[in-house]
This record gives sequence, C-alpha cells and structure tokens, in this order.
Amino acid sequence: MATRLPAMAKAQEQEKVGFRTRLKQIGMVFSFTAKRDRLFVPLVLLAVLVPVAFVVVAVVLGWGLLWIPVGIMLALLAVLIVLNLRSNKAMMAEAEKQPGAAAQIVETMRGDWRVTPAVSSTTQFDMVHLIIGRPGIILLGEGQPQRVRALIGQERKRLSKVIGSADLRDFMLGNGEGEVPLAKLRSTLTRLPRTLSGKEVNALDKRLKALTAARPQLPKGAIPKNMRPPKGAFRSMRGR
Repeated sequence: MATRLPAMAKAQEQEKVGFRTRLKQIGMVFSFTAKRDRLFVPLVLLAVLVPVAFVVVAVVLGWGLLWIPVGIMLALLAVLIVLNLRSNKAMMAEAEKQPGAAAQIVETMRGDWRVTPAVSSTTQFDMVHLIIGRPGIILLGEGQPQRVRALIGQERKRLSKVIGSADLRDFMLGNGEGEVPLAKLRSTLTRLPRTLSGKEVNALDKRLKALTAARPQLPKGAIPKNMRPPKGAFRSMRGR
C-alpha cells in the first residue's frame, strides 16, 4: 500500500502538469494568432456573445437556469473552433515565409510519410524534398519555378533507375497556375491513391536512403534565421 501511494501521487502530479502545459500551449497559440490575424479577436468575441445572448433570452423567457451551463459550454466550444480555424490559417501564412517549412508540415502529417528535406537545392534556397509514402514517391519543390523544375527533372531521372514500378509524382509549391498552395498541401497529399503496402514503403525507403546517404542535406524543418538570405531576397527570387 505504501508503495502505491507515491506512484498515485506522482501520476496525479503528472496529470496536473500536463493540464497546465496544455493551457499554456493554448495561450501561446491564442497570442500567436491574435498578433497575426486582425479578425481573430472579433470572431472570438462573437463566438462568446452569441451563446451568452441566447442564454439571456432563455432565462428571461423562463426556460430555466439549466441553459446557463449549456450556454457556457457552447461559448467554449465556439471559441475553440474559431481558435483552431484561425490559428491554422495564421500558421500557414507564417510558414509560407520560411523556406523548408513544407517538409516539416509533411513530417507532422498523420500516416507513414518518410521525408528527406532538400534532397536537391541551390544557393538561392530553391529546393526539392523527397517524400516516400503509401502513394509512392513524391518530389515536392519550392522556390523559383524554373530553377525548381530543373531540379525536379534531374531527380526524376536519378530516381527512375532505382524505384522500379513505384509511382513517382512531383508538385510545385506556390500560388500560381499548376502549383499547390501551402495551405492545401496536406489535403493534396492525403487524397493521393495508396498504391504501396507498408513493406514496400520500408524497402523503398532503405533503397533510396542508400542512394542519398552521400549527398549533403539541409537541416530538417524551416531554415534557421542565421542561414537565410537577406530580407526580401527570397521574395524577389520567387518573382512575386
């Protein structure tokens, strides 16, 4: 019995810390979104005022005090929905400014996605990411379209010699014609047909890792600030 009590106390303490950490994370997301989205705070206020107004009307009409907790729960739910939608939009807008963020987004997607960031790149921060998953092999390019398409062409030739019958697709990130906006990257990839089994993905991953092992790679995720080009250089590079 004496040995169980410390374990239970420790478990309860971890639950409290986890809850506090979650609240802190929600606060950070709230602050991040409010600084970058002018409509966020008005929408939050609207999400709170509508249920509150409904509760006031219900109490005045004599429907009972039971509607007060219901209104509170509806207000919290509405705030969380607004926070989720607007924070995702703000994060995507912020990610568009960071070269290499696309690879990090794919790495956080649900499912079996094997990502090699910047398997091919230029000194102007044009890059092609190599992705292996159930849909096959995907080359994801970002940067100046003409230079990136040349990189993708080189990678297609290199990979076609070792991938066998696996599907090979390529996508160009951007907001132009034929390009995939960063905000739609997740949905674009998850809608691709699954043509490989888990064992085939593992075998293909090992084969391509051996092929790319000797090639220098950029760090995973977004490019650190001290490694980025001067302010405005990447925007002019894109020609936008």
